[in-house]
Amino acid sequence: MLSLRDSVHFTFDSIRNHRLRSNLTMLGLTMGVATLITVMTLIQGANVYVEHKIVNLGTDVFQIANVPFVARNFHEMIRALRNKHLNNDDVRAVAERCPHCDFVGAQVVTSVTSRYHDHELQDTQLVGQTASMGNIDSRAILQGRFITEFEGQKALNVCLIGSALQEQLFAGVDPLGRAISVDQQEFKIIGTYEKIGSVLGQDQDNFVVIPLTTYQRLRGTVLSLVVQVKSGGGAVVFQQAMDEARLALRARRHITSDKPEDFYFGTAETYISLWESISVAFFSVFIMVSLISAVVGGIVIMNVMLVSVTERTKEIGIRRALGATKRDILLQFMSESVTQCVIGGFIGTCLGFATALAVKRFTDFPASVQLGVALLGIGLSSGIGLFFGIHPALRAANLDPIEALRTE
Repeated sequence: MLSLRDSVHFTFDSIRNHRLRSNLTMLGLTMGVATLITVMTLIQGANVYVEHKIVNLGTDVFQIANVPFVARNFHEMIRALRNKHLNNDDVRAVAERCPHCDFVGAQVVTSVTSRYHDHELQDTQLVGQTASMGNIDSRAILQGRFITEFEGQKALNVCLIGSALQEQLFAGVDPLGRAISVDQQEFKIIGTYEKIGSVLGQDQDNFVVIPLTTYQRLRGTVLSLVVQVKSGGGAVVFQQAMDEARLALRARRHITSDKPEDFYFGTAETYISLWESISVAFFSVFIMVSLISAVVGGIVIMNVMLVSVTERTKEIGIRRALGATKRDILLQFMSESVTQCVIGGFIGTCLGFATALAVKRFTDFPASVQLGVALLGIGLSSGIGLFFGIHPALRAANLDPIEALRTE
């Protein structure tokens, strides 16, 4: 019986002597594992990114709107479009009847064009907010300050801008105190926000925040408000605040117990659960495609190994004549299969990570490189090597030594 050292020596000697065949064997598996690693790395990165970026809410903040934040079906959304808008009276009702609500605010958003001198930026989000949103909104102010109660009451033309406007309209210039044209109105800049970044390719920093009263003075009240509520004190107090806000709106809108509510609640968990359900579906599809690629690579390995057995029939006969057992031949071919698969899996894992990092580097799509994914790639390649190497190895081990020696 061959020692482990001799078996390893024969394995690498065979790989060196048949480089083209070995490279073809590893290539199929490399591509399958690379695809799998790339997909898993991007999906995991997207999950982490969503948890940190896509939800600009804290765990102690909930929202209320007249349409669902997460629409589960088309008919629900169509039905919700007929709901009454949330207005300033609804905001006051929640603030007055919710003792567990620390801060109650509201906002409304629309898309406009922003300008400064000869520079213009399209698709700027114009956000009207109450002064209390300074204590609710999780976006951090980099320079200046937030809107005051006085500025809100007087509906003054003041604003805060996102980093996209600061970079593209005020490059090399301090924007504080300057006037920016938004929706053909001049606004004095009183603050700037820290950079948020992009979420799956969509810029989150192209926005202007103005007082809600100013927004309503300029554009009217045709859009429904989104009520924002912050409630600290833990999960129990948070749920009590939501219950109080719900009762306040039901009373304000005269909704009896037998009628459905015409407003919806949204929390950070609402968006995260939606993303998880979406990512699981995509993850399953991509993993299935990747596994198919890996299986195809395994079939390639088996075919190439069968060709190898045919080419090396006389070698097998000589080894059997010199005393090698069926077990020795089986272990040698299994060792060659697994070794080539491990090498191919390692290369595929590195290639997958490199592809994912390149996507992260040159696009806005995130990636998360984790050790567990690398170990999965190596383990998968080893498993494929064992599974698809069994048949060629058994065929080699079962060759008749005398017939093998006669082969030319």
